[in-house]
Amino acid sequence: MKADAVFEGGGVKGIAFIGALRVMEENGYTWERLAGTSAGSIVAALLSAGYSSHELKPIFEELDYLHFLKRSGLGRLPLIGPIYELVMREGVYRADRIELFIEKLLQRKGVRTFGDLPPGKLKVVASDVTDGKMLIFPDDLARYGVEPDDFPVARAVRMSSSIPFFFQPAKLQSAGHVHYIVDGALLSNYPVWLFDVPGTPRWPTIGFRLSDDQDKREATSIKGLFSFSRGLLATMLDAHDRLYVEKAKAVRTIFIHTLGVRTTQFQLSKEIRQQLFESGEAAAHKFLAQWDFEDYVKVFRNTSPKMLV
Repeated sequence: MKADAVFEGGGVKGIAFIGALRVMEENGYTWERLAGTSAGSIVAALLSAGYSSHELKPIFEELDYLHFLKRSGLGRLPLIGPIYELVMREGVYRADRIELFIEKLLQRKGVRTFGDLPPGKLKVVASDVTDGKMLIFPDDLARYGVEPDDFPVARAVRMSSSIPFFFQPAKLQSAGHVHYIVDGALLSNYPVWLFDVPGTPRWPTIGFRLSDDQDKREATSIKGLFSFSRGLLATMLDAHDRLYVEKAKAVRTIFIHTLGVRTTQFQLSKEIRQQLFESGEAAAHKFLAQWDFEDYVKVFRNTSPKMLV
């Protein structure tokens, strides 16, 4: 069955999406268009290039998240290094290793720029903190004077994944001005509405969302400015998990429990990764047991006889 897919942000918890995708693919779902924020944009980009869940599972199982935490120069100094990077470069770590990682994976499928993908195949959500606006790649690039088809997909994913304060923001030049671009989760962590238009859709949009049991979360120990900043960042990012999802969105959403894993918990054991994967599988099975596209259309979308997507 054809469907569009939208993936929420969630940092290192992205392997949970792969488990859910495995079940959906085994039940005959194919993805027409894809979108994502932050870690969700990584999964969306790789799927748009032609990867399957079967191919992605070993990649995410072996992925060394700590490899992405790169500092250079004075930033390598103990204690003062992170503070220096935060003050001078607006983020503790550089995000170029994320871009390089995605770039290499996309190259295996012959994809570099948005022009290498079918039109409308992929949308990546980021946040322009200079203008205070959401930035949707590649759609919004024209307003920056950038040719959308020439823009690297991996760079868009890197921008969408640049967690504020944690990773240094990316910069986008436009008419002599510098725009600072950060994690899309800042403005829209779960853009399940992205492919919606008035009328009756020809196929569904299915959302993949990470949820959590807040009572199982480990409290952050606040012992100074740095730990306070880390706790503040974790609260900002993980608060999205507790936001209310209206019924029209909830019925087309696969809610995946993430076992108390934090967005920036970069050291994940193989056991935890497997548990997240299995949690994704269980969530997809639960979703399919109650999902009926025709019922969804009748209740929430049947406002016009015209068939649209």
